[in-house]
Amino acid sequence: MKPELHIEPEIIIRRAKGHHAAHHGGAWKIAYADFVTAMMAFFMLLWIIGATNEDQRKGIADYFTPTVIQMKNSGGSNGIMGGRSLQEDEGFAPNAANAGPRPVAVPGGGGTPEKEAAKKVKLEQNKRAADEKSFKMIERIIAARLAGDPTLKGLKGQVRLVRDKDGLRIDLVERADFSMFGLGTSVFSTEASALVRTIAGAIDGTPNALTVRGHTDSVPYAKGGSNNWTLSTMRADATRRSLAAAGVDPARFRRIEGVADTDPYNPKDKADPRNRRISITLMFEKP
Repeated sequence: MKPELHIEPEIIIRRAKGHHAAHHGGAWKIAYADFVTAMMAFFMLLWIIGATNEDQRKGIADYFTPTVIQMKNSGGSNGIMGGRSLQEDEGFAPNAANAGPRPVAVPGGGGTPEKEAAKKVKLEQNKRAADEKSFKMIERIIAARLAGDPTLKGLKGQVRLVRDKDGLRIDLVERADFSMFGLGTSVFSTEASALVRTIAGAIDGTPNALTVRGHTDSVPYAKGGSNNWTLSTMRADATRRSLAAAGVDPARFRRIEGVADTDPYNPKDKADPRNRRISITLMFEKP
């Protein structure tokens, strides 16, 4: 009788295929946070660029520029020489020196001499441009008032407007048939007094400082110890008083002077009546 063979049954295990886990960790959150931070920094940079001028941006850039301390011919204290140098007799390292750009204060707290000089030049240019605009307006006002006043219309040629290094000079010039003052006096004629009041009305609204200069011809003059020097000075001061009486602020006058016949209108003929004149100068404003 044959023995029975015992065969173990083969067991096959089949695992059901399930869904993969949807959870992949939190790395994406960190990446997203970095992205949001970078975008915030980017928009802040755009805002700073739009809200500042060139000097302020340079000041901010300089402020964040690191200052580097550079040691000349020296090593660290933890090295072989323990901070000592072979190039020094005493064995100590040479002094440290600053290298690289230094931090600059945020704009608004001062600037370099170059920037201050440039700022001053810019301010002077702005002042000069404002003065030029004011002077052109004064020229138009004087021309209009002289043309509109029948009494002064014939004196239009006796008012000369000249630009010089000091500002706008208004010359009131005499002629053979027109004298502003009585002979040898500082008393205005009626027409000259009206002419000075017209000039005063034109310059009254300006802030510029004033100088008044009197001129005479070379005809000798001597009366009671006076001469052309004193006469020209007296006439300049009479003009100042007349301008002030017409409304010009007395504080605006800077210089009143008489130069006699030293600065003639017509150097070729020092007896020319046009050499007798009054010069009223509106000076350029100083920053």
